[in-house]
Amino acid sequence: MCGIVGYVGEKQALEVVVAGLRRLEYRGYDSAGVAVISEGRLEVRKKAGKLVNLETLIGQDPLPQSTTGIGHTRWATHGGPTDHNAHPHVSDDGRIAVIHNGIIENFAPLRDELIAAGVMLSSETDSEIVAHLLARALPEVDQDLAAAMQSVCPRLEGAFTLVAMDPNDPSLVVGARRNSPLVVGLGEGENFLASDVAAFVDHTRNALELGQDQIVVVRADGVEVRDFAGTEVEAKPYVVDWDASAAEKGGYDLFMLKEIAEQPKAVADALRGRIDAEQRIKLDETALDDAVLRDITKVVVVACGTAAHAGMVAKYAIEHWTRLPVDVELASEFRYRDPIVGPDALVIAISQSGETMDTLMALRHAKAQGARTLAICNTVGSTIPRESDAVLYTYAGPEIAVASTKAFLTQIIASYLVGLYLAQARGTMFEDEIRAILSDLGDMPQKVDLVLDTVEPIRDLSRRFADSPSVLFLGRHVGYPVALEGALKLKELAYMHAEGFPAGELKHGPIALIEEGIPVIVVVPSPRGRAVLHDKIVSNIQEVRARGASVIAIAEEGDEAIVGVADHVIRVPETPTLMQPLVSTVPLQVFACELATVKGHDVDQPRNLAKSVTVE
Repeated sequence: MCGIVGYVGEKQALEVVVAGLRRLEYRGYDSAGVAVISEGRLEVRKKAGKLVNLETLIGQDPLPQSTTGIGHTRWATHGGPTDHNAHPHVSDDGRIAVIHNGIIENFAPLRDELIAAGVMLSSETDSEIVAHLLARALPEVDQDLAAAMQSVCPRLEGAFTLVAMDPNDPSLVVGARRNSPLVVGLGEGENFLASDVAAFVDHTRNALELGQDQIVVVRADGVEVRDFAGTEVEAKPYVVDWDASAAEKGGYDLFMLKEIAEQPKAVADALRGRIDAEQRIKLDETALDDAVLRDITKVVVVACGTAAHAGMVAKYAIEHWTRLPVDVELASEFRYRDPIVGPDALVIAISQSGETMDTLMALRHAKAQGARTLAICNTVGSTIPRESDAVLYTYAGPEIAVASTKAFLTQIIASYLVGLYLAQARGTMFEDEIRAILSDLGDMPQKVDLVLDTVEPIRDLSRRFADSPSVLFLGRHVGYPVALEGALKLKELAYMHAEGFPAGELKHGPIALIEEGIPVIVVVPSPRGRAVLHDKIVSNIQEVRARGASVIAIAEEGDEAIVGVADHVIRVPETPTLMQPLVSTVPLQVFACELATVKGHDVDQPRNLAKSVTVE
């Protein structure tokens, strides 16, 4: 998940690299480090903890001027978050500096090989071995760092992005990728490498996509891409569709608060441009025609975390509109249980970053079984969309806070559009029915905005329950995955026990968790939908109140039946049943954010987490 930056150009590399790391710190904040080349030697500074610790160190022990540099912010896998384990790692001869994102699964035998050769390792990481392997490969390839990378990479198993530099050739930085993100930024008289375009978007919006098993040589005046066999390849250029200001707080105290507030716009942007001149839904890129989709007999959604909850919401809509069975699978489990997928299955991979390793590997497994694939993703040019048969981008803009907010809402929107697209292709709905649903979706940005105007009571409640040892969430129908998402936000941000349950399952065990004063947040279905759902959840509320729980109900305007049943009622606008998650989720985001703030936690960078999970 680590953040990686590389720079070659005319500017002071340290300034560029540290600024890039600041934008990438959401990818990992266990340690940070930089290396520059000056007067034919490497200068390295690295420090455990957040980037500010590194900046303090550099202030005390300045680096020399340089126009070539690399930097890293770490999410720890092998070895704890210590100074020694921080990147960059330097070969024992002081020749090569390397930074790494991912996990090298066969590092143990490679480490033993190096130790047997007399190498003294200075860290507990899997990453350090690459520096030593590159240094030992150089004499065999005429001191050519790119050729050394080409020699070493096939020996590595697992997932890796590698960026390296050699003071004997200060004009270049060399990168390589397998199953881990790496993008190139193309400037004027300067070029960049990074794990995310956010690192260089304030310098250039022109970028190159790097494919699987590729090496890139970056110089100030040009970029060369080759595969691991040494064959030159054409990388696909693209333009980043947002500017640097989108990755700033914009006057908010927290990125999360900014991103919660951006949700009406994000939902609107996710819908914009989705209808063609014939009033038909369109995908962004597709190699799937309607004939293929008509042959689909099942849909499988693969995703992790918040994206999996979006997939669970999508299941209700897609099954309802298409009459196709939909399975929602945790991507981390999918390929390990011998799933039944083939040419008659459509596998939908949902990922904010497009680089989530578990989801990517699930996607590849599905493709290997012959399944058709479609990506729902926020990051243009990322790996999952590129490896899918079709893609629908969410266009939520950069999401910097680690706990996902606007991505969740836009993933639901995109999933609904996919469901309607399938219904359109398969003829399971009339065109006027599809247009009516699209009209309802078109109302949602305004309704989300209305929720944001009325969240102060939920802030007050979160402060009231800040000392509670746990919080339970209940929901039915689409409210159930919303309950799961609300619980996840509290786990991520407040570090407290929080669980989401289908309300009907209370009596099958979870009701034993109810004790005097425990807050229970209930996502109440609309009474205008299936009446039985609303009646049943009112009964569920009575069950927990009888045992002393304090009930907070998220209920729509006009639902008077909930008054007097719940201890506290948070109102959301009237919406069709399937649209309710788009409004009912927002108070839960605010609740978690405020409660974590009251507890004094770092909301944007919660402990042990990072934004883009690029290890499996």
